[in-house]
Amino acid sequence: MAHIKVKTAEDILDKTYKVLDKGFVRLVDYMGGDARIVQAARVSYGGGTKSVRQDKALIDYLLRNKHTSPFEQVILTFHVKMPVFVARQWIRHRTARLNEISGRYSVMSDEFYLPNENEIRTQSKDNKQGSSKEEIDPELAKKVIGLLNKEQTGQYENYQGLLTDDIARELARINLPLSLYTEMYWQIDLHNLFHFLKLRMDGHAQYEIRVYGEVMAKIVKAVSPLAYSAFEEHILYGQRFSQDELELILASLDKEKFASLLEKAELRKTRKQELLTKLNLKDAL
Repeated sequence: MAHIKVKTAEDILDKTYKVLDKGFVRLVDYMGGDARIVQAARVSYGGGTKSVRQDKALIDYLLRNKHTSPFEQVILTFHVKMPVFVARQWIRHRTARLNEISGRYSVMSDEFYLPNENEIRTQSKDNKQGSSKEEIDPELAKKVIGLLNKEQTGQYENYQGLLTDDIARELARINLPLSLYTEMYWQIDLHNLFHFLKLRMDGHAQYEIRVYGEVMAKIVKAVSPLAYSAFEEHILYGQRFSQDELELILASLDKEKFASLLEKAELRKTRKQELLTKLNLKDAL
């Protein structure tokens, strides 16, 4: 198969999607799409691309059964701009390739993330790494923003002063705050990008990285709409259960009612069989 072009992806190449107050996400390049996934999956027996309906069914089958290698054939390259503290979370996903702007070679820009009043949050009482959803006193929110702005301004002025004194850039930068904006080119295959999106679009993820995930999800949908649909169905909005949880569900299940609902459900025959297998009900109904 020749180089694949996806019209919806071509339409957004180099388009800037604004995120937070000064950040952005841009798709600068991509390789492959849904057609590449099905071609890679069918190469073992030489089948070419078929109808969209058949391609959709195959992609859905591959994703729900964790046949991940065909999704690795699709690669996306992003140009992203985010605060340093977001970037430190971002690069925990070690399955990507990246190049970040260097403060050793470049003078860092006077750009810092300053949250709006609605995003000033108190610490969660039951989650050590999360924030509370309770409303905050508006006066306290203004105080926090004022303090952040004052310290950002002061630290950047000190940074400029060190550069004026001919202090090396690699040393002058070390007191710059985590709210400073950085940029990087980030390249990742679709399988690992789905893992990134699953974690970073979760409601428990920090707001400042979650909004990047939500924008990138729209871009992925433009590149591989069938794959993204399967991702939503089986990963993003799907759930898995432990052995104890599954036993509890089965113990409370009305098997006759379940059998009736399953028969009427708009699921393919293979999906119905897989569901019964998951629930250990294949021989019980």
